[in-house]
Amino acid sequence: MRLRHLSITLIVFSLAACGSVEDVAEAPEATGGDVAAAPDIVVDGPERRILAFGDSLFAGYGLEEQQGYPEQLEDAMRGRGINARVIDAGVSGDTSAAGRQRLAFTLDAQKVKPDLVILELGGNDMLRGIQPDQTRANFEAMLEELRGREIPVLLMGMRSPPNYGAEYQQQFDSLYGELAREYGVGLVPFWLESIYEDQSLFLDDRIHPTAEGITELVEDTVDDVEAALQPAG
Repeated sequence: MRLRHLSITLIVFSLAACGSVEDVAEAPEATGGDVAAAPDIVVDGPERRILAFGDSLFAGYGLEEQQGYPEQLEDAMRGRGINARVIDAGVSGDTSAAGRQRLAFTLDAQKVKPDLVILELGGNDMLRGIQPDQTRANFEAMLEELRGREIPVLLMGMRSPPNYGAEYQQQFDSLYGELAREYGVGLVPFWLESIYEDQSLFLDDRIHPTAEGITELVEDTVDDVEAALQPAG
């Protein structure tokens, strides 16, 4: 389910920022995307609500309404028989600081507490030259918020390009794994791993994934999402 169709310009290994921070609230429910679950597949069990909290890689920049990562992820989960509802909370231009500012508001806007939050931010911090210790502090605040609400988390890791220097790269790249261990949350170390070298899976701007690129990302990460969901009840 999409909160709002917003975007962030995020270049793989040479990110570029754009857009503005906007508050988001839950919109009327809608079901998934182009890669729809077969109609004869029966989902089972209570509804599992997943909040996809991030930037344009979740908002689906340049794609049709149902082609984004949250929408295709919902279809993939339901295709496995899991009664999943994935809520798109991607916002254009979000840094970790912007995410920190809107996380509590977004959680409060949900009618039902999410069973899982997929946390995908940090790319804009890197492109703006924000120091990794500031990014870490923002992630720590968000993870503390989610821990306080007893909501499981799957952290989607990013990587820094080498042109930022070896020290910056090491500090940025390591923070996701260190935070995952510190807070006991799930981790995808670099969630664009499966597509970043294949430019055919990006739009003409060579920045944002195509619908097929998103499909590849979903296929590569759906096991991690399923594993991060705690048993119902």
